[in-house]
Amino acid sequence: MRVLSGIQPTGRPHWGNYFGAIRQYIDLQENNDGFYFIADLHALTTVRDPAQLRENVLNAALDLLALGLDPNKATLFVQSRIPEVTELTWLLLTGTPMGLLERCHAYKDKKERGLPADAGLFTYPVLMAADILAYDSQIVPVGADQVQHIEVCRDLAGSFHHTYGETFVMPKAKTLDVGAKVPGTDGQKMSKSYDNTLPLFGDVKKIRKQIMRIVTDSRPMEDPKDPEGDHLFELYQLFAGPDEVAAMVEKYRAGGFGYGEIKKAVAEVSEAHFAPARERREELEKDLDSVRDILDAGAVRAREVAGAVLDRARSACGVR
Repeated sequence: MRVLSGIQPTGRPHWGNYFGAIRQYIDLQENNDGFYFIADLHALTTVRDPAQLRENVLNAALDLLALGLDPNKATLFVQSRIPEVTELTWLLLTGTPMGLLERCHAYKDKKERGLPADAGLFTYPVLMAADILAYDSQIVPVGADQVQHIEVCRDLAGSFHHTYGETFVMPKAKTLDVGAKVPGTDGQKMSKSYDNTLPLFGDVKKIRKQIMRIVTDSRPMEDPKDPEGDHLFELYQLFAGPDEVAAMVEKYRAGGFGYGEIKKAVAEVSEAHFAPARERREELEKDLDSVRDILDAGAVRAREVAGAVLDRARSACGVR
């Protein structure tokens, strides 16, 4: 199956991004034809510093490759390197109802909150639809809050088909598993919006200090504690094996320990888990030309596929 996934280069990934999405995206490369792109055109709605955007794009490529994306199994490329997608966006826009875009979450939420929203945000779902349709994508893994984008894509493709005839492969959403809750340093859901994230990459000592500052309750050290719903325990079980988790449950219920002990355990298991990726990233940083070569090769393959799809679409609507 052709699987498509995009990641916005708007900042460094954190544990929540990894367990909630990135790890699952990368797992899909094993038995599918994966297309993974860095969505720099989408990022223009929020990142207006060109040097920062270029740096973010390169960092996103380094992060994905370090975390296990294999260019021999999947295609990795930068969105803006595929001009066919922006042309396809226009073809879709000409038949897109205004009302459909007005109902889309990102634009609607900003409008309701009285925040300024530009045309880029308003037409964002159409560019996303072009991203999906341009590569004959069959499966698009998304979080539950992004299923609407796939529905909009299918609506736009269906409308195009009604007007011009069958042209695109109709994609289906694959809702990502949200079983793993990833709490932030304050116990809320880990999110950049809450400023409570723990980064995947960076200075290990600084990350350990962040872990040691995680907010906890004030129960006495000797009291038994219930691991259910405890955010330190939830972080620990993301990384630990079944036997380690069972031993930690017993420790919680027995009492006689401080939260500092659990924080150290979280730091140790997380460092061990991400150590191979951190080592790979350090190696990749020493050979950035090879990373750029991977992106170049990915763009060549992506343009071949997108060019064929655009030819079909142009022919269908009479601009070829």
